[in-house]
Amino acid sequence: MSTEKEHVDRELIRRCLDGDQRAQKELYEHHSGKMYALCLRYCDNRDTAKDMLQEGFVRIFRSLANFRHEGSFEGWMKRIMVNQCIEQYRKEKSDPWFSDVQEAHHIGVDDNAFSRLSMQDLMRAVQSLPRGYRTVFNLYAIEGYTHKEIGAQLGISENTSKTQLLKARNMLRRMITAMEGSSNG
Repeated sequence: MSTEKEHVDRELIRRCLDGDQRAQKELYEHHSGKMYALCLRYCDNRDTAKDMLQEGFVRIFRSLANFRHEGSFEGWMKRIMVNQCIEQYRKEKSDPWFSDVQEAHHIGVDDNAFSRLSMQDLMRAVQSLPRGYRTVFNLYAIEGYTHKEIGAQLGISENTSKTQLLKARNMLRRMITAMEGSSNG
């Protein structure tokens, strides 16, 4: 049984494939908010996120005929957007965005602190992570990729992915502890 949203998407897709530019605009407006939020998680700033959003939608419209309606359209679009962001980072890989692999130490923080933060504060904290940490954290914790898949996507070892995730979590814990301290003081 399809939902109203799936029905609307299916109709917009059909119209887009027939060359209806208004349908393209509607499809963009219908999904651009969520896709922009996704791009923001991977990008260093809003301008880059907007660029990734535009380039991602260009890919979506070019690939629309390949969508087989076997899964969620939004999920299909998210994969394209994530891949767009990853591809951009591969192009910029000359920047040292992954630190050397070294053992990171666990820093204990009340895990309930995560649940006490607003989503906006948490997203700001994730956004402020170094690029490599942020990318691995997003791919693993939010998108559900395995470390093996992340390594293949980013051209790094599985162990580097694990280390980057551990460092990201530790840095987030420190940031959250600092936020908690400043709001309680």
